[in-house]
Amino acid sequence: MAIRNIRLDGDEVLRKNCKPVKEMNGRTAELIDDMFETMYDANGVGLAAPQVGILKRIVVIDVSENRDEPICLINPEIIEADGEQTGDEGCLSLPGLVGKVTRPMHVVCKALDRDMKEITIEAEGLFARAIAHETDHLDGILYKDKVLDGLYETE
Repeated sequence: MAIRNIRLDGDEVLRKNCKPVKEMNGRTAELIDDMFETMYDANGVGLAAPQVGILKRIVVIDVSENRDEPICLINPEIIEADGEQTGDEGCLSLPGLVGKVTRPMHVVCKALDRDMKEITIEAEGLFARAIAHETDHLDGILYKDKVLDGLYETE
């Protein structure tokens, strides 16, 4: 495993649409491992493949307090979203900045797991926010595009 460089706002790769993953192979498995290591090293709760320069539809998330509930979503698709939550959101590709964003309070996401088996995940609160944020990355959308009152620096 290796820590990869996180692409920063302004890097054109962050604005591109990602391609679906068709099969699991050694390179893709290594990418997933590296994404988790990179996310944990940067103290993030989620990371999408384009943030490390790879245009594949893969996200990793871990919103657990002890950082012991890693979730990998391949080709994720939000199939249901309801409710609303507005709160501060940040991104590893925009370090030191946050902004208020409205996201669904509850989402249902269909995806493939690391074994390429179809899964359905139901998420609430921060987990729902993370899924929505990371899946946006796969379509070239950054949270700053949805910020209500502008970005501001974290303390």
